[in-house]
Amino acid sequence: MKERHTSKNQYIVGPVNRFDQKYEMYKRARWDEAVKYMGDSIYGIIPPKDKEGYTLLERAFQNAGWYLEMAFAHGIVIHGTDLYSWKKQPADCLRIPKGLKYEVSDPVEMTRKVKGVAKWLGAALVGVCELDSRWVYSHYYNLVTGDYGPLEVPEECRFAIAIAVEEEYYAIKTSPLEIGSAATGLGYSHMAFVAGSLAHFIRDLGYTAIPSGNDTALSIPIAIDAGLGELGRNGLLITKRYGPRLRLCKVITDLPLVPDKPVEFGVTDFCNVCKKCAEKCPGQAIQYGDRMSEPLNVSNNGGVLKWPVDAEKCLGFWSKATSCTNCMRVCPFNKTEGWVHDQVKFFVKHTPWMNRFFVKLDSLFGYDQQLSAAGFWEKIENDAVNEKYD
Repeated sequence: MKERHTSKNQYIVGPVNRFDQKYEMYKRARWDEAVKYMGDSIYGIIPPKDKEGYTLLERAFQNAGWYLEMAFAHGIVIHGTDLYSWKKQPADCLRIPKGLKYEVSDPVEMTRKVKGVAKWLGAALVGVCELDSRWVYSHYYNLVTGDYGPLEVPEECRFAIAIAVEEEYYAIKTSPLEIGSAATGLGYSHMAFVAGSLAHFIRDLGYTAIPSGNDTALSIPIAIDAGLGELGRNGLLITKRYGPRLRLCKVITDLPLVPDKPVEFGVTDFCNVCKKCAEKCPGQAIQYGDRMSEPLNVSNNGGVLKWPVDAEKCLGFWSKATSCTNCMRVCPFNKTEGWVHDQVKFFVKHTPWMNRFFVKLDSLFGYDQQLSAAGFWEKIENDAVNEKYD
């Protein structure tokens, strides 16, 4: 595709090259002899443990969350397949006659419609940006077959619709238990449904639509360009409403749309003093110091000012524990809705000198504490029992 540098985000400080997906950590664990032992631990059949949070009950729960992604989407394996197909059509009864095209006279109105459809399908947040070619992978890598080659998207696809789906708060609070992985898996399954369905909606209007999960292009910089949030110390997108407790997907399209603008609400200043994610990272993969633009290893991209996560250390812990979302769980931005939390977020944006106090307050109220497996099961059982029906 033609080089198109449209990003306006604050983090770009030097030359940024398209990232080769083969060097993404979960892909490296398949072919890189230096870290292949990690892949051998996470890609096989892993028996449950006789340990709270890792028993057969939790393993079955985790697999339920991952089911749609692993059986019908495969976005973590390779681009352009199944629910993430670039061109797949359903049964005849759901097809539109060929040659029809919805004429877009007002891109502003069309953008509102697309966002409305995405939210209706289950998106927690949705934004639009012009697609910066630097965020598209230079090459694809098939996690299962090892197929590898250059990756290009159609030149006419100028826009990306960034989508965030929420991960359940109390499941994430159990991290690093496998219940947290169930929330991650359900996030991936929701991603595939929302992105795949939205892409089909756009294709039926007569336009090109490429649904993407972790494949095809980098989700976080696209989400930043689309105004969904800022980049945190934990290497994740931090949003004002959900913090980092989200999974990201996108749809790349030629449908005429109107881009949103990047946002800032105090994340960098807060992360500078917080450091909770670094302190609570079991693999010590998150940096304590200042932001930098140089990569730590081949699984980072350079030219972007950030706290680069050491993916080798991160996956090293995963290969032993099978799950971890501690950097989400302990983040002070990870909160449920409430007027008190909204007020704190207001002060974080406008009075950064109070950030250290808010970090201490977060710990005082125990928001960063882990929820036990028993506590989680008690909660969802009570929720089911107390459900009221008309």
